[in-house]
Amino acid sequence: MRLQSLWGTAWPWQPRHVLLALPLGLIAVVVIVDLLAPPDVHLGPVLVAAPAVTAALGGPRLVVAVGAVATAAQLAIGVTRRGWLTLNHQMQILALVIVTAVIALFVYLRERQQREMTQVRSVSEAVQRVLLRPLPPRLGPLQVASFYVAAEEEAQVGGDLFAAARTDGLTRVIVGDVRGKGLSSVSDAALLLGAFREAAHQRGDLPTLARYLEQSVSRDLYELVEADRGIEEDFITAALVELPDDERMVRLVNCGHPPPLLVRGRGRERRVTPLLSEVQEAPLGLGEFVSSTYPGDAFPLEDDDLLLLYTDGVIEARDEAGVFYPLGERLARWVGDDPETLVRRLKADLIAHSGGSLGDDAAVVALQRTAAGADVRQQS
Repeated sequence: MRLQSLWGTAWPWQPRHVLLALPLGLIAVVVIVDLLAPPDVHLGPVLVAAPAVTAALGGPRLVVAVGAVATAAQLAIGVTRRGWLTLNHQMQILALVIVTAVIALFVYLRERQQREMTQVRSVSEAVQRVLLRPLPPRLGPLQVASFYVAAEEEAQVGGDLFAAARTDGLTRVIVGDVRGKGLSSVSDAALLLGAFREAAHQRGDLPTLARYLEQSVSRDLYELVEADRGIEEDFITAALVELPDDERMVRLVNCGHPPPLLVRGRGRERRVTPLLSEVQEAPLGLGEFVSSTYPGDAFPLEDDDLLLLYTDGVIEARDEAGVFYPLGERLARWVGDDPETLVRRLKADLIAHSGGSLGDDAAVVALQRTAAGADVRQQS
């Protein structure tokens, strides 16, 4: 239920609005006690508490309204007790008016800031929906789950990225991390995601796709630097994986990114193995400095194996003692979790480890080939 406030704000009816009786009751009590008290007792200055309390209950108009009632009460006390306003009462009324105005101003500024933060969150959510499209729970024979946590306060998206594409009987996934933070990192992430989504369906093999992304990112980042000399030259670390439907393997091209983790086995035999490339390629965007053919590597991926791709915001998260988040240790403990359950537990545990605030953006994608999903039809 919503009630239209007299002060211009549509309030959701909540129990706390009953507390509006508190400042009004305070005014009434002060008036009654002051009128009944001995002549040398003055409770009028206590009336300043009424608009101060109201600041926690409503907007600036409500503060002004309660302040006006308190001022009228102070005026009534002075006239009733002496028949005229003494200098003391005049000063009390003036102080009450000034305090009410100051409180109303602070409440107005607070509400304006809240509106701006609401708009920021709304824009961030829209950007996230466009930039980081949610991954489907299944891609061909793979179960998929992911999450993203931005380091910037009140932000929904930052410089980490992930995306997936289905083409020609295989699944391609990218996870990346843009150097730097803020809006420039979001722009760089958008460049890479756009290039990946365009080329993932067209480039023949993973090395060819990696070379195309390097050329595209280098060109676009160079244009950004040329357009604004104040922007430092950036780069993007990325892990590209390719999982064929009919082969129990995963192909990997790692461009300066933390190695994916392969989780295999159950119970005490559960092992977490980093997929280390024979050649660690340079991050995307540094092609003019380092020449590479991106040969890539292949690793076995059996049924029920789980592949975890992540950004360094996960492994660099620290607790109060400065200890890094033990990702491999945690994965080894969580036995038998499907991707959705594992990602949910990982996100909660990561935030708890870091005390609710990460030092860097964090993104995770979990992929699992299941025996039950081997016959699932390819999805476009």
